[in-house]
Amino acid sequence: MKKNLTKNLTLFYTENFPKKFKSNSKKKHYVTIGIGGNIGNTKRIFNKLLLCLKQDKRISIIMTSPLLLNPPFGFLDQNDFLNGIIAIKTNLAPNDFLKNMQRLEKRFGRKRSFQDAPRTLDIDIIFFDAKKINTEDLIIPHKAWANRESVIIPLEEMIRINK
Repeated sequence: MKKNLTKNLTLFYTENFPKKFKSNSKKKHYVTIGIGGNIGNTKRIFNKLLLCLKQDKRISIIMTSPLLLNPPFGFLDQNDFLNGIIAIKTNLAPNDFLKNMQRLEKRFGRKRSFQDAPRTLDIDIIFFDAKKINTEDLIIPHKAWANRESVIIPLEEMIRINK
C-alpha cells in the first residue's frame, strides 16, 4: 500500500514495514536505528536486513516503521531514498552495536565514496536508550535526526501505529 504525503514524499506499507515483533525481550538496551538506501532493490535489501537481524541472537527486533520514499539531500544528483526505522533491543554496548551495523552495511555492498553518496544500505543509530555519546566514531542521539523528514516521518508513523 502507498500513501502520498506530498508530491515528493510517499509512505509505503509492506509485509515487514510496519510490523510489530515480539516485544517481551529481556535484553537491556532499547535502540532505534534509521535505515536507508537508493541503489538496487531497496525493499528487498531491507527485508534481507531484517532476516539478518532476526538471526542475530544478540538482537531482538521490536517493531518497524512504514517506509518513506523521499528526495536526497546534500548530493542531489542521485535517485530518491527509501528510509525506515527499526526499534531493537540488545545487550551489545554502543560501540559494539555500531561495529555490528557497519559490518551489515558492508555485507550489503555499502561503499563510502563521499558524503551523502548513493548507497545500497545506510544504518544510522538514532537513539541508544537515553544515552548521549559524542566521540569521533559515534554520536548519539544521531546529530541530524530532528531535522530529517526521513527519520521524523517514519518514527511518527511507527509511534502512531503502535499506540
